[in-house]
Amino acid sequence: MAPVTTSLLHAARGALIGLSEVVPGISGGTVALIVGVYERLITSAGHLVGAARLLPTDRAAARAELARVRWDVVLPVLLGMVPAVLVGARLLGPLVEDHPVSTLALFLGMSVAAITVPALMVGRAWTWPLGALAAVVALGAFLVVGLPPQHLPTNPVLVFLAAGVAVCALALPGLSGSFLLLTLGLYAPTLEAVNSRDWGYLVFFGTGMVLGLSLFVRLLQRLLESHHVLTLVVVTGLIAGAVRALWPWQDEDRALLAPQGDLTVPVVLCLVGAAAVLGLAWLGRRGEEASAARPVGAGLFEGSGVGRPGGRGD
Repeated sequence: MAPVTTSLLHAARGALIGLSEVVPGISGGTVALIVGVYERLITSAGHLVGAARLLPTDRAAARAELARVRWDVVLPVLLGMVPAVLVGARLLGPLVEDHPVSTLALFLGMSVAAITVPALMVGRAWTWPLGALAAVVALGAFLVVGLPPQHLPTNPVLVFLAAGVAVCALALPGLSGSFLLLTLGLYAPTLEAVNSRDWGYLVFFGTGMVLGLSLFVRLLQRLLESHHVLTLVVVTGLIAGAVRALWPWQDEDRALLAPQGDLTVPVVLCLVGAAAVLGLAWLGRRGEEASAARPVGAGLFEGSGVGRPGGRGD
């Protein structure tokens, strides 16, 4: 596939990830996993954090870390994500408010189908103990996303801390950063700050995001490299448990209710969402296979070592 076409596809994947981060209940990490760029993004982010840590003391080692970043994936994904977050903040938020049942039914189908992605990546490695671990993780996630929303004050310290916690969900499939902000009562203020360009709020929020992500992503990188199957098992449980957040019929305290009204549209949208995810997952697997088949040095910086296969997620 031509480099320009591949970059456009990565930008489209980034847009999907960015849109998902605006909607409470949908995890950007889950979408990255579905479209086949999750491990490459996490590994690249880990190398970026390592480069930043080494830069003051060992510039040669920092450059080596930067050379391992998949810039051919990271840059197009970021270019797709940023405008998608800005557009999604204006369009998707009101859509969820005005048509909650239909919208959540669509996302419910997407999330249920998404469980199959890490589960199939584990493949024949599944055992009864691993299945039990996934079930325990799923129960924990189910309880966490069922917590009733809180209403915290929007002072800078809390905004900073909330951003640091919520951004971890950006990197971790299953949990939604927007949903965690909603639980803390900071989703609406953050959305308003994005729409109104409240730079004071956004500076504290952005700083918290950078610090939280830099601490968490390195851990995820090591887990994916050293405990790949175990990490995917935990991810499977997280996605399965977090599906609770997208049940279309809930009260204000997130208690689950029985389906109500005409179910035709919600059921159809749920099936459409599931079909879309399975299709994207298939395309993502094809992208992973194409990436693994590329020659050494292929990518934006040909000859620099970027794009060099070097382990899981590279």
